[in-house]
Amino acid sequence: MLILLGANPLVAYSALLEGAFGSVNAVADTIVKATPLLLVGIGICIAFRAGVINIGGEGQMVLGGLSSIALGLAFPDAPGIIMIPIALFVGFIAGGLWGGLAGYLKARFNVNEILSTIMLNVIAVQLMNLLLRGPLIQQNQKGAAAIPQTARLSAAFDLPRLVPTRLHLGALIAVLLAVGVYFFLWRTTIGYRIRAVGLNASAARYAGIKVKKYIVLSLMLSGAFSGLAGAIQVYGVNHFMITDGSAASFTGSAGFNGIVAALFGQLHPIGTIPASFLFGALLVGANKLQRMVQVPAALITALNGLVVVFVVSSEIWRRKNARRRAIRELEEKMTDATEEKSPQPEGGG
Repeated sequence: MLILLGANPLVAYSALLEGAFGSVNAVADTIVKATPLLLVGIGICIAFRAGVINIGGEGQMVLGGLSSIALGLAFPDAPGIIMIPIALFVGFIAGGLWGGLAGYLKARFNVNEILSTIMLNVIAVQLMNLLLRGPLIQQNQKGAAAIPQTARLSAAFDLPRLVPTRLHLGALIAVLLAVGVYFFLWRTTIGYRIRAVGLNASAARYAGIKVKKYIVLSLMLSGAFSGLAGAIQVYGVNHFMITDGSAASFTGSAGFNGIVAALFGQLHPIGTIPASFLFGALLVGANKLQRMVQVPAALITALNGLVVVFVVSSEIWRRKNARRRAIRELEEKMTDATEEKSPQPEGGG
């Protein structure tokens, strides 16, 4: 693609790597960009393990951001050490409720969760536009020229910086939660039931697992992590919310890119950590690539699409190989069994 665009691939990828890792600030920006991808990604892992697909990360991030910033603006004089954890928890709950709505529709009325989560994205964006032009709009702006944005949060509510860069505590929280989700899915009874529902809903129901309950729970948890990503984006990066009429103005498309990161990480919470870091690097390095070789930064979107194609193709290829191996092993066992049962000739030669 770079050659078709008239760019030298070596120069282009060199610029991309330099933009993502060329300095301490660049690495910090890469990790900051990867943080919401990781949070959305681990939520996607939970949903996929239950056999459902959450495409609503964008809307869930928006709800998490709106609820957390509304709380911060309502209590501007509260101590930061108290407000920050409460605001993040509120964002977590708001995203969970938004995701749980799609889960309820799926469990109660068998509404396709892909359609419902996409439509809920649109509703969340319109709610954001309404609130940022009305109740949450920054005061003391002139009428017709008013910008649809909130006031800045109190500086006391900023997430602590880990080093003197833009890197904030949210990155560490995301990594710890990814590890926690791994233990949740593979070391707890609830996690086992979620995975059982995803592997075979009929068998899980026969075993006494309440399938509908765990479908709702998985989408709630998936939405909750996306909502937390929105709250961390507000308190760790933006410190206010502004809208241009789309979700991407706030989320940076993390709700969709998080799905790609989860797929690349084999839908495993631990695998999603390096996958998110990789895509964070691509997104940050894209700006340098655009400046150096005059290639649109949107090229990274095409690369993300290619990743999805190759990951899904490799999964199909792997399943076919596994099926061939299983058939071959079965044939070998049947041959061995046949040879053992065949009558042996009497006497010597």
